[in-house]
Amino acid sequence: MIPLRDTIRSRTFPIVTYSLIGLNVFIFLIERSLPVHELDSIVVMYGIVPARLIHSPFSSFYILFTSMFLHGGWTHLIGNMWALYLFGDNVEDVMGHFRFIVFYIMAGVVAGLVHILFNPLSTVPTIGASGAIAGVMGAYFILFPRSTIITLVPLFFLPFFVEIPAVIFIGFWFLSQFFNGTLSLVTPGVLGGIAWWAHVGGFAFGLFFHRLFMTRRYRKVYPDEIFPF
Repeated sequence: MIPLRDTIRSRTFPIVTYSLIGLNVFIFLIERSLPVHELDSIVVMYGIVPARLIHSPFSSFYILFTSMFLHGGWTHLIGNMWALYLFGDNVEDVMGHFRFIVFYIMAGVVAGLVHILFNPLSTVPTIGASGAIAGVMGAYFILFPRSTIITLVPLFFLPFFVEIPAVIFIGFWFLSQFFNGTLSLVTPGVLGGIAWWAHVGGFAFGLFFHRLFMTRRYRKVYPDEIFPF
């Protein structure tokens, strides 16, 4: 299934969402221009390495921020940026530009800390914006429960478009992250390579703390329907 768009139009221009996408793409293009050995060094230096942060938290705290702007490949980048494009504009509407960027960064940091909590001895670097974007999805899940996601389902090589309620689409995504995260604890190494618990942590942050970042205008109508659709 490929999500194409949601059914809610943003009321303001999502400058922060688009800027984050542009910044991530720009950094990724720089990554691709580097020799492999240099890129490997950057990933180790600026990615989240739980064991390093546990050993020297004060000197390594910066990796919680830098890691969310690095990506491992085109699929990794496009998947994350597309999700940010789909869900970020509406959440930015409700929070306002400044609050949204603070929310996004904090969601990414919390996601990184949760990943470290569940993998304290890991020496494998973790990179990507998925933890922060999971926070955006968590906020969207609560704020727009009646939204639908226009989704492309390839059926016998033919395009088939369906409307999936956002609560089902995002809810299924979250359950898959939680299930895989739990499985990774039971059978270490089987589902390696993806920071499942970072996704769970970021989502939980957005789910429970999004209201702290809403503008006063939308707090007045919360939890009533924010956008009529």
